[in-house]
Amino acid sequence: MKKIGLMWIALFLTLLIGDQMKPWTERIKKLSPEEKHVIVDKGTERPFSGEYVNTTQEGMYQCKVCGQPLFVSKDKFNSHCGWPSFDDAIPGAVKEQMDADGKRMEIVCSKCGAHLGHVFRGERFTPKNTRHCVNSISLQFEEKKGDSGTMLKKAYFAGGCFWGVEYYLEKLDGVKEVISGFMGGSIKSPTYEQVVSGKTGHLEVVEVTYDPSAISYEALAKVFFEIHDPTQINGQGPDIGEQYLSAVFVGDQNERSIVENLIGLLEKKGFKVATKILKKDNFYEAEAYHQDYYQKKNKIPYCHRQIKRFD
Repeated sequence: MKKIGLMWIALFLTLLIGDQMKPWTERIKKLSPEEKHVIVDKGTERPFSGEYVNTTQEGMYQCKVCGQPLFVSKDKFNSHCGWPSFDDAIPGAVKEQMDADGKRMEIVCSKCGAHLGHVFRGERFTPKNTRHCVNSISLQFEEKKGDSGTMLKKAYFAGGCFWGVEYYLEKLDGVKEVISGFMGGSIKSPTYEQVVSGKTGHLEVVEVTYDPSAISYEALAKVFFEIHDPTQINGQGPDIGEQYLSAVFVGDQNERSIVENLIGLLEKKGFKVATKILKKDNFYEAEAYHQDYYQKKNKIPYCHRQIKRFD
């Protein structure tokens, strides 16, 4: 009896959403058969086949039908499930309703009713403990751009306590945002307490979002090598431990070549550089109280200062 009741509820919601989509009839007509199968008929695209499964660029994910903003890139994470995953949605943009199978919670665009996917809770992928599992085909992505219209990029640096690295890098012209977090470890979504225990393998890292038309990756990396001691092998200043090691996490061969060249220049000057060059991995944002730490405390870093090493 309960199952029959759920089926009637699902049918009612389907009819209701059908009415909700009527104002968008012309746009729906322009959808491909594959898009209609997912967005209108509530189908599912094949895992790992979607355009946005592995995207990491900064920007906004919008509804394919009506264009309403649904998710932002900072809430996207890799759940390895085969579909784009977000641990949060823009408030009011996504509506939840019982799926036709009576077991899962469907998510649709709150404006036009387009089918997006499903939401799951309790999986512990991120601290928010929520996964919006979304079909790429239901979305369109608008990448965030710099003031000059160029696409923003991201860089990842580890130079001891992330408070000090963040403090100096966010002062550079062309840098849009610096976030303190963790990278390179063995577990997902680590807490600060887990990282400082030295048992997860994560380093304290900053994620730098920058406008490449205003500041180059090489200029960023140069400042990085000047605001910490790249020769210290066991930490940074008084902060000793694996999580405080010096490293650059590179995203491609161009970044690797730039860092290798800078290390070579330092070594020619007599510096015995200990900085590691590592492949970019999943970045996990640290707790809110770590962000803009010195700015909030109205203090200056105790173990970082800028020393010119290249000029």
